[in-house]
Amino acid sequence: MEDSGPLVPRTARRRLVGGFLAAALGAGTLPVTSYAAAASGRDRDAGPRALAEAERQIGVPYAWGGGDRLGPGPGFCAGPNGYLDGACAAERTIGFDCSGLALYAWYRASGGTIDLPHHTTAQYDAGRPVGRTELRPGDLLFFSRPDEPLHHVGIYAGDAAMVHAERTGTPVARLHDVFRHPRWGREYAGAVRPVAP
Repeated sequence: MEDSGPLVPRTARRRLVGGFLAAALGAGTLPVTSYAAAASGRDRDAGPRALAEAERQIGVPYAWGGGDRLGPGPGFCAGPNGYLDGACAAERTIGFDCSGLALYAWYRASGGTIDLPHHTTAQYDAGRPVGRTELRPGDLLFFSRPDEPLHHVGIYAGDAAMVHAERTGTPVARLHDVFRHPRWGREYAGAVRPVAP
């Protein structure tokens, strides 16, 4: 998500539909026993668990501004974002944008100790930079265009693949060979490993 925009409308909608969505989509409370080992948020298993959480969302629709620590949520339209064929698709879509998927996956994987912001640049700032040769599953991959701010994030899946929520009109998907992809390979800007505060 390039710019999170005003969050008041989204927050209000999440309060109204949050309980229903959590129950309907199976994204309610965190199963503490499943994530007890992640209590510190610093063990090596948090990254693979974050990847597994992201992979469970494959097929969920993209919604600009959508998703939070509870799971998929309604999006909203701001500027050119959230529109499909001239209509605001985000407001009628329950899903994730790229940073919403990343924050959800890491929050669940860490048992709530890693609570990333819902903005791509802020997520980059919330992690420890890692080089391409150091990448591990669950690390966050970031993308930008020349002389522009970061605009996209994906979850590294190993073997040069990532899971990401790309754009309005597409579902969460696994992309193979991201570093050779015509667009994402050119726009790759770096990676971080989220850490607990």
